[in-house]
Amino acid sequence: MPFIGPDVTLNNPAYVHDSALLYGKVTVDKHASIWMNVVARAEHKEIVIGEYTNIQDFVMLHIGDKTSTVIGSHCSITHHCTIHGCTIGDNCLIGINTTIMDGCVIGENSIVAGHSFLKEGTVIPPNSIVMGTPGKVIRTQNNFVRNRLNAYMYYRNALAYASGDYRAWSTESFPHEVAEEVRRLSALVEAGEV
Repeated sequence: MPFIGPDVTLNNPAYVHDSALLYGKVTVDKHASIWMNVVARAEHKEIVIGEYTNIQDFVMLHIGDKTSTVIGSHCSITHHCTIHGCTIGDNCLIGINTTIMDGCVIGENSIVAGHSFLKEGTVIPPNSIVMGTPGKVIRTQNNFVRNRLNAYMYYRNALAYASGDYRAWSTESFPHEVAEEVRRLSALVEAGEV
């Protein structure tokens, strides 16, 4: 059964699926999306999900013994991730089935590859690509456009799902919308605004 606890704050998210289970002090900011079978538990400390961030199917969010879980804006936390008492900066993509443990800090515009494991206290600088068990930085590059585009696609999909449209990405206009968003985001980078 779906459950949104009394301490949960929903600040106008784009979509929260009926199967989500959110317990304790959890904040979901505007335009964020919570997908199928997501579980979030904050018995103490808190969980914060930033604007336009998507928490995809079967993700588990929990707090650490001493640390909250804070996820920035425009992030994609992809299927089957475990996010446990860590901080994830803006514009990050966390790959499928990744585990990020207590006290980790992921810098903005980073990508953590699928099936990675980041042990307690790992600090990742901004603009990193991380892989492995334990996860290590394998390359540095600005992933802003790529990660913001993924978040944009999930935001558009969330709006569609909220209205009962489960095929938004298949429309004839969608590739043009995506191309326009790439142009807009790339212009921000070229202008030095990000």
